[in-house]
Amino acid sequence: MRTPVLEDRYGRIATDLRVSLTDRCNLRCSYCMPAEGLDWLPGEEVLTDDEVVRLVGIAVERLGVREVRFTGGEPLVRRGLVDIVARTAALRPRPEISLTTNALGLARTASALAAAGLDRVNASLDTIQADTFETITRRDRLDDVLEGLQAAREAGLGPVKINAVLLRGVNDTHAAELLRWSIREGFHLRFIEQMPLDAQHDWSRAEMITADEILATLEREFTLTPAAEPRGSAPAELFEVDGGPATVGIIASVTRPFCGDCDRVRLTADGQVRNCLFAREESDLRGALRGGASDEDLAERWVAAMLGKRAGHGIDDATFLQPTRPMSAIGG
Repeated sequence: MRTPVLEDRYGRIATDLRVSLTDRCNLRCSYCMPAEGLDWLPGEEVLTDDEVVRLVGIAVERLGVREVRFTGGEPLVRRGLVDIVARTAALRPRPEISLTTNALGLARTASALAAAGLDRVNASLDTIQADTFETITRRDRLDDVLEGLQAAREAGLGPVKINAVLLRGVNDTHAAELLRWSIREGFHLRFIEQMPLDAQHDWSRAEMITADEILATLEREFTLTPAAEPRGSAPAELFEVDGGPATVGIIASVTRPFCGDCDRVRLTADGQVRNCLFAREESDLRGALRGGASDEDLAERWVAAMLGKRAGHGIDDATFLQPTRPMSAIGG
């Protein structure tokens, strides 16, 4: 009997699971949510720690998932995070476990997370200039982020990857500075095109800084050559910086979509399967789980949820509609 996998109608198989642990965040980044924040999910709608671990276990042990990334919102505000990581690390076969975070709480938690089994960290950081950081995030917390990144590196949660979004007229002149700093600190920097996932629905393609613009800006100060290592299903296109070994990545989700090689599936904090970051439909696992469904039934529902995955995100299509949920409620 064939072991079930999370395969869609186009032959793509999801082996990378992104799990949102909360829609709450302690920053208010301008390209993500309004200054006053959002209406958070009611506590009873959010999966419990046991429910998260059960669903992750089904994905890993029954459906071939090999990588699990915990996201948010901001996952470090989830009180049970360390225990969830430890229980995920105990699954067999053991998945690779990573965390996408704003790094605010990493100084306090990096060592415990590493001991629990976390393998590496991705951190969002758009500038190393304190005033610009405060403008973007609406919080004066850059020192806390830098302290957290250092703690992650010292705890062995590497390679520490930095995700940066450039905003026109805000930090678009900071790209070279951020790259030099990342190389000096031993972090792996990746620039991400701003995507239409903001809660305010203010995204504009005309205002978005494209991958071509990012490359042109960097090439004024660095020599960039395509990295030799194959990209595979990774979202970032890598370039060696000044002959290497340092690299910089460009994630051109909008202008150079990589949907054909996508191997990702998402589980929201309230137990919904999203087969694409830009999907407007979800498949409910929480209701079935709380209704007494067996692991086999939940696995079958998950497999069925993948069949609705589209060939691409369709941002360039005239009929494209931004997802109802913002990024903070989906998970990166």
